[in-house]
Amino acid sequence: VGGVDDKSFNQSAWEGIQKWGADNGLKEGDGGYAYLQSKSDADYNTNLTQLLRRDFDLVFGVGFLMGDAVKEIADQRTDKKLAIIDAEVDAPNVASILFKEHEGAFLAGVVAASMSKDGKVGFIGGQSIPVIKRFEAGFVEGAKAVNPDIEIDIYYAEAFDKAELGKTAANRMYSSGIDIIFHAAGGTGNGVFTEAKERKEKDPNANVWVIGVDADQYDEGQVGDHNVTLTSMLKGVGNAVIDISDRAKAGEFPGGETIVYGLKEDGVGLADSRGAIPEDVLKTVEDYKAKIVSGEIVVPAEVK
Repeated sequence: VGGVDDKSFNQSAWEGIQKWGADNGLKEGDGGYAYLQSKSDADYNTNLTQLLRRDFDLVFGVGFLMGDAVKEIADQRTDKKLAIIDAEVDAPNVASILFKEHEGAFLAGVVAASMSKDGKVGFIGGQSIPVIKRFEAGFVEGAKAVNPDIEIDIYYAEAFDKAELGKTAANRMYSSGIDIIFHAAGGTGNGVFTEAKERKEKDPNANVWVIGVDADQYDEGQVGDHNVTLTSMLKGVGNAVIDISDRAKAGEFPGGETIVYGLKEDGVGLADSRGAIPEDVLKTVEDYKAKIVSGEIVVPAEVK
């Protein structure tokens, strides 16, 4: 519901499909690649069915909320290939794509706790569903690894398309002395950037930062000569779409399987901070990353 241009999760998936199409000589439209946008969950089944009727070889359901619809359609159309991102569907013609968001969010927590001046940071989630809870769990764990006494304010908007809720929550958090907010809220998170930018515009010395999500949200943080984006927790949705599409084209579609992308597989990570994060903090991040990849640190996927 955040839209294909949410500057985040949906957009990453669509950009992956566009890139795969371009690399394989396809054009947008029937016989090539396309997307349908759902305004509510009532559209999921209809849109999936419509794309299958248009004879696309592979159809992606983008997001945890589409899991039930993908399962229902897959059971009806056993001759078709589907994939679901951020959920697991038990069907031989569905590839399930998951990410270890908690591993990437751990690194975001390390950055936040290392750079917060007052030891107070915030997390704004879209809906309290398993995938977003993984972001929260990792962020909290990473922040506490650096500073066991860190104060973390958690807020769930229960919506991915309500920028006004993100803005209101960010206003409350920044007003309470929080200086860094990590959002995992899709379009709702756009409001976090709006609030931070408004504060920076009024006072260029305001110590307010946003950690973006899914895609590199640096451009979202630009306000005059300043930028409020500290970094972004990248989630390789586009890369996963390309990977599964490549496998399908090669006749190796992983139907019935769950493919998981973590730090080790470069499925998650942090975006270039463009100088906003000092070298000593970046080194700390790399140290923690190496320990996670090696298995020395196992990041919990659920909030403790």
